[in-house]
Amino acid sequence: MEYRTLKNGVTMPMEGFGVFQVRDFETCKESVLNAIKAGYRLIDTAASYGNEDAVGAAVRQAVEEGVCTREELFITSKMWVADMVNEETAAAAIDASLQKSGLEYLDLYLLHQAMGDYFAAWRAMEKAYEEGKLRAIGVSNFYPNILANFCETVRIPPMVNQVELHPYFTQEGALENMKYYNVVPEAWAPLGGGRYNSFENEMLKGIAASHHKTVGQVILRWNVQRGVVIIPKSTHEERIRENFDIWDFELNEEEMKQIASLDMGYTGSRAKHFDPDFVRMCLGRRIH
Repeated sequence: MEYRTLKNGVTMPMEGFGVFQVRDFETCKESVLNAIKAGYRLIDTAASYGNEDAVGAAVRQAVEEGVCTREELFITSKMWVADMVNEETAAAAIDASLQKSGLEYLDLYLLHQAMGDYFAAWRAMEKAYEEGKLRAIGVSNFYPNILANFCETVRIPPMVNQVELHPYFTQEGALENMKYYNVVPEAWAPLGGGRYNSFENEMLKGIAASHHKTVGQVILRWNVQRGVVIIPKSTHEERIRENFDIWDFELNEEEMKQIASLDMGYTGSRAKHFDPDFVRMCLGRRIH
């Protein structure tokens, strides 16, 4: 496992385990426990996923069974836009995430979207960070112009920006902007979210065969070699282990370029964050 060091000195594993859409309590708990036993130390959840409690239960069981210590784990959650009304609602959301997870602190807490009064929400996060409830704070789905304005405005700049990053949506400009502000990039849907038939791509299959790896492992390795933290998701124990087995090989420069050539720009994005209807949906507004 490799790590990124955040601007406050906290170290963050470069591969974690995501639980988006894993809403069943027992399924989520078992998947997280399997991931921790496989070696994952970063677990990524969110208030809107409805499974902070299952993640917390898996963490406690792993610690009780001696699989790892709490200090070895890096638990992330996120504040949903409905709680970004003012500082008070945001502070309550942070406390709710802690209570639901049953954890004394979170290693990273993110604003899930740049919507609502996210500046007020950030002030509540800054306070919680200074109180020790959150070891690090960051954002998610902040595109370059939004992130630049945010970093230039807030008192404590974000340490992480979790965005969609995979070979079909490489976001090179966004990575450069994050580098400028010393913000660590983290990829949701690092495998593309199952939208691009990548496992049938002959070029990817060829690269995978040359390294005796799977296409999925090659795609994940491509992102970490760009300095991107990844959080692949699976509820299948074999796939969970497979996704973690990417630390014993390296892609060469030509292979990195070949994989990046799959980029489709914003048309390759899974979620259309620039679409006003998407914003209204997230804010709970009716879409006409």
